Amino acid sequence: MKPHKQIKDWGLGLNSPLIIAGPCSAETPEQIEQICKEMKEENMVPQLFRAGIWKPRTRPGSFEGVGEEGLKWMEIVRHHLNIPITVEVGNAAHAELALKHKIDVLWIGARTTVNPFAVQEIAEALRGSDVPVMIKNPMNPDLDLWIGALERMHAVGIDKLAAIHRGFSDAYDKRFRNKPNWSMPIHLKRVWTGMEVINDPSHIVGRRDGLQEVAQRAMNFGLDGLMIETHHDPDQAWSDAKQQVTPKRLKEMIDSIDFKEPLENMKPDERLQDLRRAVDHLDDQLLDILQERFAVIDHIGEHKREHHLTVFQSNRWKEVMESRTQKGVAKNLSEKFMKELLYCIHEESVKRQEKQLREAEPIKK
Repeated sequence: MKPHKQIKDWGLGLNSPLIIAGPCSAETPEQIEQICKEMKEENMVPQLFRAGIWKPRTRPGSFEGVGEEGLKWMEIVRHHLNIPITVEVGNAAHAELALKHKIDVLWIGARTTVNPFAVQEIAEALRGSDVPVMIKNPMNPDLDLWIGALERMHAVGIDKLAAIHRGFSDAYDKRFRNKPNWSMPIHLKRVWTGMEVINDPSHIVGRRDGLQEVAQRAMNFGLDGLMIETHHDPDQAWSDAKQQVTPKRLKEMIDSIDFKEPLENMKPDERLQDLRRAVDHLDDQLLDILQERFAVIDHIGEHKREHHLTVFQSNRWKEVMESRTQKGVAKNLSEKFMKELLYCIHEESVKRQEKQLREAEPIKK
């Protein structure tokens, strides 16, 4: 992929990490007012206040947001906190209403990013405006789709753009609501020089107890800010209750995070050390993935044992070797490296399954 050129006025113009906070959903005027009051009391006023007005739900019957009425409540935020406001827009009509109510920043959610037709319609609705737009990664790890959504906005004259990293759907990784796949936002920043990427730990983790760890990793990787869902009474929230925090807890998290200096501002030696730390974190991710893979292999071994199947199945091995090698070569990895890597992984898989079969065999007297 050809790298994008750096544009002088590109992005949101951040000089320090951007903190975005607010409820998953705007529920009532009283809720918005209480959150604002507690943010002021805790001295934890974010640079940008977020609130969900329209909520794309997987199944009908769930709370889908209060709609346009909630846009009027954003004046409460302006009155109490005097900071910009951002809301999610899922179609052209949403975008037009957000502009009508003078919303400062818009964001496009992951479920919309996957649909180029919907993104293009929103882009056309915004043509001629100068509203900043943030775009979340698509549900699946497709970098071209993510970049394509940003390009569609730029094509209609929107030059204040940022990306939001909220993780990717993965049915096998139960540690996260959406797997972070850190290589994707890092690669986006490399491909599109100057593009700011905000991390959304709330949607990555899906629960309160892991937010700080993911937020810190995002800062370690050199991302440009955090979007954290914040509610005055999270357990009673109308949507995503498990992943929201109070303004008090938000302040504790932000105060304890070690915010890193952006790579662009570092001296050569500092930059090298930071890049090495990034490699260390990616190695950790590789080990996590291998752990997950071998956990699935163990389940396969149990199935083979129960159904009296052999550990080694040549047709399957041939298919894996050929298809994975081709994919690796397409990603600029050498054929020799791919075959050696796959052979090592396969050997370990066979050993684990063989051990399961041995342990299940009756002891002969």
